[in-house]
Amino acid sequence: MQRRRVVITGMGAVTPIGNSPETAWENAKKGVSGADKITLFDTTDFPVTIAAEVKNLTPEDYGIEHRALRKMARFTQFLLCASAQAIKDSGYTKETLSAQKNGIVIGACMGGLDAYEDGYKKFFDPAAGVSRIPPLTMPLAISNEAAANVSMYFDLHGPALTIGTACASGSDAIGQAADLIRSGRMDVCLTGGTEASITGFGVGSYATLQALSTHYNDTPQKASRPFDKDRDGFVMGEGSAVFILEELEHAKKRGAKIYAEIAGYGSSSDAFHITAPRKDGQIAKLAIEDALRDANLKPEDIQYYNAHGTSTKANDICETNVLKMVFGDYAKKLHISSTKSMTGHMIGAAGAIEALFCVKAINDSFIPPTINLDAPDLENGCDLDYTPNKGISLPVTAAASCSLGFGGHNACLVITKFTE
Repeated sequence: MQRRRVVITGMGAVTPIGNSPETAWENAKKGVSGADKITLFDTTDFPVTIAAEVKNLTPEDYGIEHRALRKMARFTQFLLCASAQAIKDSGYTKETLSAQKNGIVIGACMGGLDAYEDGYKKFFDPAAGVSRIPPLTMPLAISNEAAANVSMYFDLHGPALTIGTACASGSDAIGQAADLIRSGRMDVCLTGGTEASITGFGVGSYATLQALSTHYNDTPQKASRPFDKDRDGFVMGEGSAVFILEELEHAKKRGAKIYAEIAGYGSSSDAFHITAPRKDGQIAKLAIEDALRDANLKPEDIQYYNAHGTSTKANDICETNVLKMVFGDYAKKLHISSTKSMTGHMIGAAGAIEALFCVKAINDSFIPPTINLDAPDLENGCDLDYTPNKGISLPVTAAASCSLGFGGHNACLVITKFTE
């Protein structure tokens, strides 16, 4: 039996560098940083005062009623806006999409931190207490709330699943959605990731873990610098990226435009440490190899690799070593970049926006840069071609995107140019 092929027929994005796939991509090509001073909460006494926030988002522009937004946490609002874009882009409407058994698979790690914080403040306020906790605190906060609300808003009756594999959530969600279509359980699936972790508790927690950059509070746009010797941690980002995935024959029958194909997916678990990757990279290597095998491609068939590239020493060194193991001598010729240098780390949405940039790289024949890469960390082996500071025009027929999450979650997607 011939394997069902999975193609991308719609895309949407809400990011720190633009609130549409086109705007985000054009800014990524130019090397625009989305990092700036935090405006979402008071950073007085915080060691970190910068993040990559979503800016100028007006959900009503996507036909979303204000009364609906009042019952949604920030991460759900991001997903709803990106989903509305993707559905419109695909040529579907709410009515035509809901007429079939279509589902949703979303990556979300932190959930509604803003709702949690609001509830906690009222609970621990001596003048308030338990009776003042907003009644919708838990429904707004739990991580499945985003997928549930989008399924309700667009009347999707197939599976409505949430994948929580830390920073690999978005990549795993797309991979799992593709597998559901391959298996025949559905023909169309809305998938991607969403996150809104820029809250006092979210930023404060990562700061005490010493995972965030603290040396560039006065120059925010310089803070996210993957593979650079002067990096000192990642920059928190937020947002959402969404795809409409569709079985090929189903897409062709309705005359859909096809952006690219989800050709391969691989995942693995380090089973090693709750925050640190395995230094030898042997298990992360398996995820990439599985994705290549799934796509029936050799390592040298990949022209572009969108790195997890967090701008932390442990990740950047480990990932570079993994690439050398997987790609061998070809690793020196592989075009690599970390778009987190511009978007910041969007956590559960990171893999989704990075997959979108892979699609754009294929469609536009362009490799986006890793900005702020002024002096590669050669002392620790970061000596590959990370496309420093300026993107390049180059035909791309196959791209890979890898996500390496806390807890040892590794996920890799292989995306290819669509051909009959």
